[in-house]
Amino acid sequence: MKPRHARALAAVTGAMLLAAATTACNRDGNDGDKPSIGIDLPRADSDFWNAYAEYIKSDIKAGDLNTLPISNSQNDVTKLISNVQVMEQTGAKAVVMAPQDTGAIASTLDRLAGKDIPVVSVDTRPDKGDVYMVVRADNKAYGTKSCEYLGKQLGGKGKVAEFQGDLTSINGRERSEAFASCMKKKFPKIKVYELPTNWDGAVASSKLQTLLSQHPDLNGIYMQAGGVFLQPTLSLLRQKGLLEPPGDKKHITIISNDGIPQEFDAIRKGEIDATISQPADLYSKYALFYAQAAADGKTFKPGPTDHGSNIIKIPNGLEDQLPAPLVTKANVDDKELWGNAIDSKK
Repeated sequence: MKPRHARALAAVTGAMLLAAATTACNRDGNDGDKPSIGIDLPRADSDFWNAYAEYIKSDIKAGDLNTLPISNSQNDVTKLISNVQVMEQTGAKAVVMAPQDTGAIASTLDRLAGKDIPVVSVDTRPDKGDVYMVVRADNKAYGTKSCEYLGKQLGGKGKVAEFQGDLTSINGRERSEAFASCMKKKFPKIKVYELPTNWDGAVASSKLQTLLSQHPDLNGIYMQAGGVFLQPTLSLLRQKGLLEPPGDKKHITIISNDGIPQEFDAIRKGEIDATISQPADLYSKYALFYAQAAADGKTFKPGPTDHGSNIIKIPNGLEDQLPAPLVTKANVDDKELWGNAIDSKK
């Protein structure tokens, strides 16, 4: 783990969870001195979420936390519901989840609230149902930043393909709505082709191939999730002879969202131009921090935090909006970016 990351976790845990820090760790959830935390990972088909899973493992150890066996719902809300029921039955005092379908989890959240089991939702904000804390970045800012970057790079005109995520997910909706609003307002001469993908790289590649046959002059792409879209997109562009470096007349300007090491490598090679670093390290660190705080009966209020973010009030709870910086060739080697830190551990 990156030293900065480990020190920050230890400092936060020591300051606000002092009692928990003095007890022994038990991975099986049977430690009577420390409340058990249930954790469900959302999927294993994304480089971003696989990185998050690695941070979860290391942060559990660094924080000396008592967790139940970690489950993975594999992008299936029925599996998530079933996994959470097991956590309830095995004594979870708080639950960390990242529901990919933010509408279908409401009844589960209501049931957990009825049993006084607080929930921390990572990256996604459930549409309904009480949550103790949502840990995510400002997804509207993702869409807006991506629009502004593409708009400026293209000089305010051109044709852009947008790989939209699952529109039943608040992340897909917010990124798409913000991107569309920004383009309409600031860059009306750019034509945007919205391509719904359900976060599926094969679907994105197929739709891009069709679009390129119809519009060979396409000169921009916005990928809402590099973890699933990057490799299929690069493979297709390479196959068609369109993977040219910046400055080449055939270059297609590409901005992504995630901040995984593979995106950074693609930026260095000139295959894509930018990404927005979604903080997998901070998602893990603060998801576990808030879960432990919730299990210990602590509460929070809206306002600035001591870790560079802002807690806001949402209809069904609170949300800690973590920073997500734009990464280009100018700062891609910044060692403070988690995508560089996790890559250095390999």
